[in-house]
Amino acid sequence: MARRCPWFALLAVLLALVAGVASAQEPAHQGATAAVVPLDRVIVVVNDEALTQWDLNEERRVFLEQLKASNITPPPSDVLDKQVLQRLIIERALLQYAKQSGIRVDDTTVERTILRVAQENKLSPEEFRKVLEKEHIPYANYRDDLRRQIIVQRVREREVDSKVMVTDAEVDNYLATVASQAGGDSEYHLSHIYITVPEQATPAIVETSRKRAEAALDEIKAGKSFGEVAATFSAAPDASSGGDLGWRTSARLPTVFADVVRTLKPGEVSGILRSPAGFHIVKLLEIRSHNQPTIVEQTHARHILIKVDESTSEAEAKARIERLRERLIAGAKFEDIARANSEDASAAKGGDLGWLSPGDTVPDFEHAMDKLKIGEISEPVRSPFGWHLIEVLGRRKQDITKEREREQARQAIRQRKSDEQWDEFIRQLRDRTYVEYKTDDR
Repeated sequence: MARRCPWFALLAVLLALVAGVASAQEPAHQGATAAVVPLDRVIVVVNDEALTQWDLNEERRVFLEQLKASNITPPPSDVLDKQVLQRLIIERALLQYAKQSGIRVDDTTVERTILRVAQENKLSPEEFRKVLEKEHIPYANYRDDLRRQIIVQRVREREVDSKVMVTDAEVDNYLATVASQAGGDSEYHLSHIYITVPEQATPAIVETSRKRAEAALDEIKAGKSFGEVAATFSAAPDASSGGDLGWRTSARLPTVFADVVRTLKPGEVSGILRSPAGFHIVKLLEIRSHNQPTIVEQTHARHILIKVDESTSEAEAKARIERLRERLIAGAKFEDIARANSEDASAAKGGDLGWLSPGDTVPDFEHAMDKLKIGEISEPVRSPFGWHLIEVLGRRKQDITKEREREQARQAIRQRKSDEQWDEFIRQLRDRTYVEYKTDDR
């Protein structure tokens, strides 16, 4: 389900996108020597694509703004550059993989995403642009960065999320484990440090990574803040936020440190933990209980979805959904149209989504559904998945404590598997990527 974030948090991530282009000055008088503008040098080749000093400087500024937003002291300059360079290499490898796989994001999708971010933060498009201008962020740079984020997310959805399966037996086992444990209904707020180990690493490389993990743990024991150590040592994408993993239920705890976390008290730090992907250090920040009765108004709805993707453009998808609506208004049966045309798993059930609780669908879909009367067919509705037609079949008040408990368990297990498999996907992609450092070139 979708989660909202404050605009200032989003902006903090993008503050450093301002293009710092130096301009040469005109000679003050005839015969004066023009200012020398140094050429941008290549520092790394990723497959067949160059990363330049300018790229590194820009990404470095982004990273520093993220650290500043998290109130974390930056690591030494040479360490920071290494961290930033690895982020750049991984991002470039992911974007290259997306291009080779045919994943594209058109301008309409980017603009629609920007509009949704503005609306969720109660800003008009004009107000949102003014916020960007106030923070000295060129709109074109913001769009480009957002496009890259969407592309990476589509890679994750296709290569990882779509392949993650959670069985009823896994849910049953999780709930049984929670019931048998004292404090099993708890959620944990965690930070972590992740030191990677390549997939086919030699013993010497493994030992080097282990020593790096030991050095990180030594600094924590010596009194340095966990966030600063994470920013210096961790290879995880969340290093710039101090390694903050947020709140995790038991099922969402990464397998490598699930058992250890339950033995920690708030403020305590684990020892060095080993997984196939590398070494980990985890800190427990807080614990809270989330076991409360849940009574909500549910909506029984069905829908037809036409996806917008690499094979179907925005205009084509909208035109198709409009033609289907005309057929429904003319008297065609909703279930028949859904079975023949809808592009999701509900098509086999005539588009029936069952009883939906608040938060079960993305905000665009839920807002449109909530405005409908029973039996009413919506106008075309755009969501991140594509274009929908929605019909509401009924509404009711329902105690969904048990159902929500199972669904939360299922989502938590799915998210944990997704996180672990995404980390592994990135690690394997990085291992397959040809990287040539050009640091001695001038």
